[in-house]
Amino acid sequence: MKIALFARDFDINWSARVLLIIKTLIDEGVQLCFYEPFYHKVHHLPGLVNFEHSTFNSYSDLPQDTDLFLCLGGDGTFLESLTFIRDKSLPIAGVNFGRLGFLTSADINSPNGWISDLIQGKYSVEKRTILQIENDKLPSDFFPYAVNEVSIQKIDSKMISVVLRIDGIELPAYWSDGLVVATPTGSTAYSLSIGGPIVMPFSKVWTVAPIAPHNLNVRPMIVPDDVSLEMSANSRSGKVILCLDSREFILPSGSPVKIKKADFPLNYISLQEGSFINALKDKLRWGEDKRNIQSL
Repeated sequence: MKIALFARDFDINWSARVLLIIKTLIDEGVQLCFYEPFYHKVHHLPGLVNFEHSTFNSYSDLPQDTDLFLCLGGDGTFLESLTFIRDKSLPIAGVNFGRLGFLTSADINSPNGWISDLIQGKYSVEKRTILQIENDKLPSDFFPYAVNEVSIQKIDSKMISVVLRIDGIELPAYWSDGLVVATPTGSTAYSLSIGGPIVMPFSKVWTVAPIAPHNLNVRPMIVPDDVSLEMSANSRSGKVILCLDSREFILPSGSPVKIKKADFPLNYISLQEGSFINALKDKLRWGEDKRNIQSL
């Protein structure tokens, strides 16, 4: 079995846990392929002897015979993993080294039993919707896909006007700080913070939610994920920010952005039954109320 290991960085206090994960994988007979900058940070850790491995730096040199993609970090690291996997259909699991880790499958402080589960295939794969954009101003090296959301936002203190078209039908303009189009996976991210609903991850819908709307009569909206969306924003400064998860670029005012469902999903590894509900309770403290621990 070959596993690709990806991490951007890690705190020195995590060294012992990182070392334990790597050594456990090696002892289980796993072939490891490291993200090269990550390997340079871990190969000198005390107790890590020389072992056979390979490295990758991008989507293009990630070995075709990789069986699983394992990322170590927080939600941002997990989201960045998509730029390496793309349409390779690799299942992806995350180990939370960050603060919230809503998207990750295991936690750095958890017992290492999850490693055996991964190797033995004791997990389910959830096919998560990915968003794709089209825009003629898109930089040639910009990856046009997002797991959580696509958003268009103001670049200065002045509000912008965002026009949204659903299957060609134009809605009244959103006078706001911007507009977010979120997948079910992204419903617990930016969309949630601006009043959007929590959506079960297998739902075939998107959430459209304005950021700090000046129109008090607009609310977040749920739309089917098989519609075509197009949004454009006008600002006094002549430019806005277009964001895909944590990646962004400057867009000229009025430039239309088309949004559709990508032709391939993200194959998310779930190690526990009901992991999404458990994440709501554990990560977001869903329904935490002292009355819930008392019998009525």
